[in-house]
Amino acid sequence: MAKDTAAAPAPRPADKVRNVALVGHAGAGKTTLAEALLVAAGALPRAGRVEDGTTCLDTEEVEVRQQRSVSLGVATLEHDGHRITLLDTPGSPDFVGELRAGLRAADAALFVVSAVNGVDAATVQLWQECAAVGMPRAVVITQLDRARADVDDAVRLCQMMLGEGVHPLHLVERGADGAVTGLVSLLQPHPEAATAAADADRLRAELIEGIIGESEDETLMERYLAGDELAVADLVADLETAVARGHFHPVLCVAPLTGVGVPELLDLLVSAFPSPLEHGCPRDTRPDGSPAPPLACDPDGPLVAEVVKTTTDPYVGRVSLVRVFSGTLRPDVPVHVSGHGLADRGHPDHDVDERIGAVSSPLGTALRPVAACPAGDICAVARLSSAETGDTLSSPDDPRLVPPWDLPTPQLPVAVEAASRSDEDRLATALGRLVAEDPTVRLERRPDTGQLLLWCVGEAHAEVLLDRLRTRHGVTVQTVPVRVPMVETLAGAATATGRHVKQSGGHGQYAIVVVEAEPGPPGSGIVFEQRIVGGTVPSQYHGSVEKGVRAQAERGISGDRPIVDVHVTLVDGKAHSVDSSDAAFQAAGALALRELAAAAGTRVLEPWCEIEVVVPAEYVGAVMSDLSARRARVTGSEADPDRDRTRVRAEVPEVELLTYPGVLRSVTHGTGSFDRRPLGYEPAPPSVTAVPA
Repeated sequence: MAKDTAAAPAPRPADKVRNVALVGHAGAGKTTLAEALLVAAGALPRAGRVEDGTTCLDTEEVEVRQQRSVSLGVATLEHDGHRITLLDTPGSPDFVGELRAGLRAADAALFVVSAVNGVDAATVQLWQECAAVGMPRAVVITQLDRARADVDDAVRLCQMMLGEGVHPLHLVERGADGAVTGLVSLLQPHPEAATAAADADRLRAELIEGIIGESEDETLMERYLAGDELAVADLVADLETAVARGHFHPVLCVAPLTGVGVPELLDLLVSAFPSPLEHGCPRDTRPDGSPAPPLACDPDGPLVAEVVKTTTDPYVGRVSLVRVFSGTLRPDVPVHVSGHGLADRGHPDHDVDERIGAVSSPLGTALRPVAACPAGDICAVARLSSAETGDTLSSPDDPRLVPPWDLPTPQLPVAVEAASRSDEDRLATALGRLVAEDPTVRLERRPDTGQLLLWCVGEAHAEVLLDRLRTRHGVTVQTVPVRVPMVETLAGAATATGRHVKQSGGHGQYAIVVVEAEPGPPGSGIVFEQRIVGGTVPSQYHGSVEKGVRAQAERGISGDRPIVDVHVTLVDGKAHSVDSSDAAFQAAGALALRELAAAAGTRVLEPWCEIEVVVPAEYVGAVMSDLSARRARVTGSEADPDRDRTRVRAEVPEVELLTYPGVLRSVTHGTGSFDRRPLGYEPAPPSVTAVPA
């Protein structure tokens, strides 16, 4: 982050604020569109062209743009007396956590669709998620000037795949060479429009009927049906109501590189998108879960804000991107930090008071100091040492808690090791900062393998995290294969003798034990009992034998595979009045277990998991086929017709899940997800046991 000497936009009342999340698949042109809007509003100098045909702030900012494509980028601009904050969300499914953070901070979502590639399944899924929570939505079709661009087809595809309420606002005008030269508004009749599209009258009728269907003026529909020509001003006034209710979704076409449609989009953001007053505030509680008074977007109300993004800058330190829902956030004031229910991922709950530092308006990587951030606005806050993404900021006198947004469970483990001794010394601190920045990350030190696992959402997520460790935190790590912990159990029943007799001058070591053993039920662990008759093994040494058996079981017989699920019975033995000891009988117990394994043989067991896969109905067959190839047992499925999705339940060996996140994403085109829970151990086939565990 860097401080910007330019003046920050002045705070605006909430009705003059628009917070808009740019949403769409990777490559749809979200960042290029954001830059075009910033340039048109005068917030940035005119963008320059780079070799791939996209725009950026200047040629030195290409690396910054690439980083923004996998994280939440924020910029503010002023247009027609309104303050517009653009939240450029990542398009890859691996970064859905940051995308949902952008949606939490926004009051409306602008779906960016390429005129070349159209709408993909992941975009449809996200559209449905927004619909489920009532998020107002609109569509902008970009890349009009690219080869193979088909605007009419893109509009039809949006209407077909995104459902009812999707209506274009304009027709595209083209020059003699076929290039897009301008837009024709459908809100008012144009005699020449029929030459641009044969169904212009139909599109205009559907648009007007969609707007007035959401209008609070009941006379508009009567006047329209009577043949009266409705004033454009009346239609524009009702357009905001229609969009804010979440049932009407205007479509606008924009060519960011030439500027066609950019002024119209800015006007649409101001005139048709809801303000924070219309979108409302999330529900909140006290930190202990007790009810709290409902929030309102009031700058004089109780302070309630949420950290939607956290970054660590080597010069500024930790910087938190904050959405203020109620009250006003000012520099150098104490706040209460509450949150956030992700302790199982390495994010401890917070319940502390802190004093915030500077409050700034963000523009990409630049920060412009502001005097205050009122309700409805978004700002960057410095020096919040404990707050993490998803935490709530409130007044110490009236602490509140906003439940965090839904986050994907990381299912891809990556085993990491420090590349050098100097990296090892800094690794713990760097990983702590990384976890604070990204709540979708889970850090785990596995006790059974000793490996340090970085649980990620997907392969792209893992690559970005490793790169951030190197570039942002100065730590280089190397990845190693993830080891799935195998265990062993006895193949059958057996009887064995553990004989530990040594004489080397002075007191010797004497302990002889006879044990019987058999495999136990799955999950029973090591069960030890004794049936000594006549005191052949004194009672004070029974515990010593058990301790030796358990210690040897934990170490394993072959390699580092522990012995599990064995029922061991001490039946006989011998002791010496002088040379027997606790240590001797521990050694004899350990030796007895090794002899039992040699006599009965062992079976290698591998861990299994129970998984639940959620996919669109059309991909169920492909998912079932892939699971069968992974030695899975499908135990059931359940359709959700309202969401056109199916839940598939299966039992799968854990080793088969190491690469499953990427495969599932490929099979379902980024729309599938799954959760897992440990199920226990089952015998492993030779193809698995032949490879070191």
